[in-house]
Amino acid sequence: MIKTTVKIEGMMCKMCEEHICETIRKAIPDAKKVSASHKDACASFISAEEPDSDKLKAAIEETGYTFVSMESEPYEKKGLFRK
Repeated sequence: MIKTTVKIEGMMCKMCEEHICETIRKAIPDAKKVSASHKDACASFISAEEPDSDKLKAAIEETGYTFVSMESEPYEKKGLFRK
């Protein structure tokens, strides 16, 4: 699993966050745990493979927001008894 964090400019409220989450889900069909924060100007999600940054950038910018950067890193699910 891969955790991806996307820096996005232009989000101003909770509706903007929902709009970004919906856009990510459409662009990356296997995205899970999609969340966005207008205060932090970022969104994050987990997927099976590293997403195509060009495809994600095009989807976000098509909605009127500005794609700034994207970082992906391996994601390890933390279980109840893991540290």
